[in-house]
Amino acid sequence: MKRAAPSPTQAVVAGLLVLVSVMGIGRFAYTPLLPRMQDALGWSLAQAGDIASANFLGYLLGALASGKIAGRPCRAHWLVGALLASALTTLLGVYPWTYGAWLVLRLVAGAASAIGMVIGTALVIDYVSLSGRPALSTAPFPGVGIGIVLSVLVIETTTRAGFSVAGQWGALGFSALACAGIALPVFLRLPNLRPATSLAGKRPQASGNPAHLRRLIAAYGLLGFGYVVTATFIVAMARQRSSAPFLEPLCWLVVGACAAPSVPLGRRLANRFGLMAVMRGAFIVEALGVLLAGIGHDSVSLLLGGACLGATFLSITALILNAARTAAGPSADAAMGWMTTAFGSGQWLGPFFAGRLAVWSGGFALPSLLAAGLLLLGAALLPADPARAD
Repeated sequence: MKRAAPSPTQAVVAGLLVLVSVMGIGRFAYTPLLPRMQDALGWSLAQAGDIASANFLGYLLGALASGKIAGRPCRAHWLVGALLASALTTLLGVYPWTYGAWLVLRLVAGAASAIGMVIGTALVIDYVSLSGRPALSTAPFPGVGIGIVLSVLVIETTTRAGFSVAGQWGALGFSALACAGIALPVFLRLPNLRPATSLAGKRPQASGNPAHLRRLIAAYGLLGFGYVVTATFIVAMARQRSSAPFLEPLCWLVVGACAAPSVPLGRRLANRFGLMAVMRGAFIVEALGVLLAGIGHDSVSLLLGGACLGATFLSITALILNAARTAAGPSADAAMGWMTTAFGSGQWLGPFFAGRLAVWSGGFALPSLLAAGLLLLGAALLPADPARAD
């Protein structure tokens, strides 16, 4: 007997769980575990940054591949593979791998998380749009922040239970598998939809503005570098404070809690005040957060920095991709490739240089100043809102 197709709400919940699994856990759980891995494996900050860079390089490669996969009828099968690969590479953290093996492991994890995010959200967006519920298209995105919060809760629970860092990777892997196990049956019940939309929703029918597009590509690349320094090392920054045991879980919890509602909130603000104006303000707020986290000397500055980061990095991504599709007009698909390449390159380079600068300078002040400066440059590069250009 043929099973009934899921409701749009069921599809949204499944999409949210995909982002919990591949993003909140598979991609970002490395941040709260980083100081513990340094202690257990004897890594320097530069080596820890290289592991993060490998993950972001994998994410870049996976995102570029997803552009072709998303247009294929078999994309749901790719989603199954990505979810399993993301959970498995997290679970494999239980083994005491060499430094080189960790580079490969996180590279694969990054590719799996990108494919899972792009294909999972594209399937949900297509389904809810064709079901007459396009307003639900952004509903899965809080899954990233929820996954970050879940990863903190899993890590803190296992810490109190006496787990080693390897055991904590295992617990996170099982959590990712559980989310995937709930989400996959829903996706496998979806009809074989013709790929009609993308992460940004229905493609705008516009002639395009190449000059604006070039500025958006550059700003997005700077965002990739600017946000990832704090997103990678904020828990390591917390360890340098006197109240480190209290701050380490709390600062990352704050990032996730603020990230969860940021995409729908950002869209509402953009509708009211203008897309570019809201993005420019978000770039500036994020730069302030990077400075507070990297240069401040007390707990409050670190927590405020985490809040600024969480409230902006996802919402800027959603808004700037939408703006780029509009600016690209009929060349939207090619523009998404350039945007992905720019952002992924910034993410890849950020931890690599930040880790080395932190070792060389003896702290995170210098890499945070660099990251904040690049974010402010990104804000300056954003074009004006069309309605305000007069």
